[in-house]
Amino acid sequence: MNLLQKFKETLCSVLPIMVIVLLLGITVAPLGMNLILRFFIGGILLIFGLTIFLLGVDIGILPIGEQSGAALTSKRNLPLLLVVSFAIGFIITIAEPDVQVLADQICDVSQRINKWGLVCMIAVGIGLFVMIGLFRTVTSFSLNILLIVSYIVVFILAFLCSPELQGVAFDAGGATTGPMTVPFIMALGVGVASVRKSTSIDGKSSSNDDSFGLTGIASIGPIAAVCIYGVFLKFSNSTSDSAIPVEAIQKSQIGLSIFIKLIPEICKEVALALIPLIALFILLQIFLLKMPPVKVRRIIKGFVYSYVGLVLFLIGANGGFIPAGRKLGEILGGYAFTNGGLWVLFLTIIGLIFGAVVVCAEPAVWVLTEQVENVSGGTIKRKVMLIALSAGVAISIGISMLRILYGFSLWYILIPGYLLSLILSLFCPKLFVGIAFDSGGVASGPMTSTFILSFTLGVSSIGSMNSVTDAFGVIALVAMTPIIAIQILGLIYKKSSQKTKTDLEEK
Repeated sequence: MNLLQKFKETLCSVLPIMVIVLLLGITVAPLGMNLILRFFIGGILLIFGLTIFLLGVDIGILPIGEQSGAALTSKRNLPLLLVVSFAIGFIITIAEPDVQVLADQICDVSQRINKWGLVCMIAVGIGLFVMIGLFRTVTSFSLNILLIVSYIVVFILAFLCSPELQGVAFDAGGATTGPMTVPFIMALGVGVASVRKSTSIDGKSSSNDDSFGLTGIASIGPIAAVCIYGVFLKFSNSTSDSAIPVEAIQKSQIGLSIFIKLIPEICKEVALALIPLIALFILLQIFLLKMPPVKVRRIIKGFVYSYVGLVLFLIGANGGFIPAGRKLGEILGGYAFTNGGLWVLFLTIIGLIFGAVVVCAEPAVWVLTEQVENVSGGTIKRKVMLIALSAGVAISIGISMLRILYGFSLWYILIPGYLLSLILSLFCPKLFVGIAFDSGGVASGPMTSTFILSFTLGVSSIGSMNSVTDAFGVIALVAMTPIIAIQILGLIYKKSSQKTKTDLEEK
């Protein structure tokens, strides 16, 4: 896919968000000219950044993941594959920008939580479950059984952990699988599965069904890890010594100078995101991959594009999207809490609209849908998946608005939602189960961690007694509803395929 086509796709996905916010910002929820201008400039930076980043992913990050997975599997050394996969999962999570954004926003409202303690626990969780996920792929262990057992354990841990971290834990599962993590993990899984079609570690056969599901499995790790962190937090009265988050920088700056002020911090953050991957690539290239110079130069070019793209993306998101989202949430939330009635309905509808369009602006969503279309040979169309994802995420944001306004427990949604997801996995085609749980992770990326979470925090800051317990959990719902939506799509696809087969047999 060329640069111009990627730019068109990015423009079509981000522009609706900008139009909606700008219309609200000059009509029912006046944001002020300064904030509107910041949001507009942030949107332009986000569009160009996302375009360049996706190009870098295509030519740099995806080839490393696919070839690493294939090379490790061809060695027929299961312990080596598992050890390296844990290291990969840990390294890319420590460096994941989404994790940093989420941790900063958590520490901004709860001083009890230590940022780096939280980040390290999330990284361990990702590393462990990437390892478990690849073990499942090479041994053809049932994805359904693994998911059911894992989520039973996760919900037990969630009930035992500190209440302020329950919503955060499920948010971490969604936010962790961001623009750096998802492409690499998905490519790693596809690479392992592709080699197993012709040669395997254990002698068993494989199919495209095993190409997906790894991101969904990896998303479980952070939930369990943060819940364990929450159990320890119950017995600790320590406070966080975290650095001042980016949002605090935003509050202290007025005008367009915020974009200039953010450059050093964002450049450093993205460098930290890429340096571990570059170091890992160097080691893999020396000891495992041994790619020709032409491919190495292409991958280096991909890293450069990814760096520039992510810097622009995060500057735009942090400089324009987060403050505009927070302020918009405060204004609309104030109307809903004060007046009720139609304003509650209006806020819910706005949440539905934001959910439908924001998911299309997630970088990892474009990576996932393209890979699904390629692996399925065009059987599963990208447009159909995007519609299903948009519907699922729209419902989740609408429910989140109602949860904040009426104060009902997150468990009233998560427990029946995941129970339905696991039941559907027993009847849905295996390929769609893997895609569905992957979708839950990729739908909750940087746009959700920045704009949607800040919008939700803005709403909860007006009438909520506790922003930590009420606002956090929105990413968890964004991660859950696509799982249900894609599996329903799978059941429709299954029924349609059976009908087509029956019609052919009758002819």
